[in-house]
Amino acid sequence: MLIVIAGIVWAMTTIGHFAVGTSQFLDPMLAASFDEVAQKVMHCVFHYVSTYLILSSAALLLIGFGKLRNSGAALMVRFIAVNYAVFGIWQLGLVFSSDIPSAPTKLFQWTFFFIIAACAWLGAARLTESTSEESDSV
Repeated sequence: MLIVIAGIVWAMTTIGHFAVGTSQFLDPMLAASFDEVAQKVMHCVFHYVSTYLILSSAALLLIGFGKLRNSGAALMVRFIAVNYAVFGIWQLGLVFSSDIPSAPTKLFQWTFFFIIAACAWLGAARLTESTSEESDSV
């Protein structure tokens, strides 16, 4: 169930990424006047992140709902969990080194990163336990 929660939170985060991220980051960045190469790179990075969000959310939901259960499922969930934990740590570092007023609430994605990381990590532990119990009964 924790993996499903992580997947749902991440699906909501992905929707927010497209809805809010496009209007508050991508569109203004594309309209701004700065080096065209840097601008295109940032445009690509936005879509790289989009792809990662979609794929990791899909993986969490498929594994959480039992549609993708194999020996590597727990490892995949842990990989996703560690990624988001590191994203959260990195973003908090940027938040606290920023001069932006109310930075923790304006750069709030770290909250989602830590919720997803914790749910995914704990869910992977339960997944590992259930997989080992199944192999013990065979």
